[in-house]
Amino acid sequence: MPLTRRRFHRLVLGTLGLTLVPPLATADLLEGRDWRPLTPPRPGAVPGKIEVLEFFSYGCPHCADLNPLIKPWAGLLPGDVAFRRIPVSFGRAAWANLARLYFGLELTGDLGRLDEAVFNAVTRERRNLYTDKAILAWLQDQGADATAFEALFRSFAVETQVAQSDALARDSKIDAVPTLVVDGRYVVLARDTKGFPEILAIADGLIAMARRQAQPS
Repeated sequence: MPLTRRRFHRLVLGTLGLTLVPPLATADLLEGRDWRPLTPPRPGAVPGKIEVLEFFSYGCPHCADLNPLIKPWAGLLPGDVAFRRIPVSFGRAAWANLARLYFGLELTGDLGRLDEAVFNAVTRERRNLYTDKAILAWLQDQGADATAFEALFRSFAVETQVAQSDALARDSKIDAVPTLVVDGRYVVLARDTKGFPEILAIADGLIAMARRQAQPS
């Protein structure tokens, strides 16, 4: 049986022992409870697509809990939706290094293999991955090319992406992670929710709302 978005929600909630929360109808979404407007709206990076941004940090335990859920959810997004992850620092030097780690892994092609491992190391094993030296030593233990990574870690390309991510977080008025932003217009709120599956259901509803509003009347 193919994994549909509805079946994804059913499997996740069944695994977690929660009540089924299907994708919410747009009529059920309440401003101030489920979402807040982003003013002014921000254009997405992919023209013609509904962009979903996940603002996160490897140093955030809640982001670590969301990560195993949001990956399959993102993999089931329709073709008119683009998903992008945005590591943020909130001005913290330690979290800035974690953002550099994310972008460095993306450039070396190791992100898919080590993404979950970074979360586990930082939030569950309490490993210190906040300094250049500690990060490089950990990468070597994971079988990555630490020498190649070191050349990228503070490169212009990585520093530019870190600065752009923090600027995007400021412009989007992000003050906590994880936070999802849909179509540069809707910030998903976690008020009165039963957990991450319901937050993803709200995001599904906002995607549908953005799609409907984009259609010519």
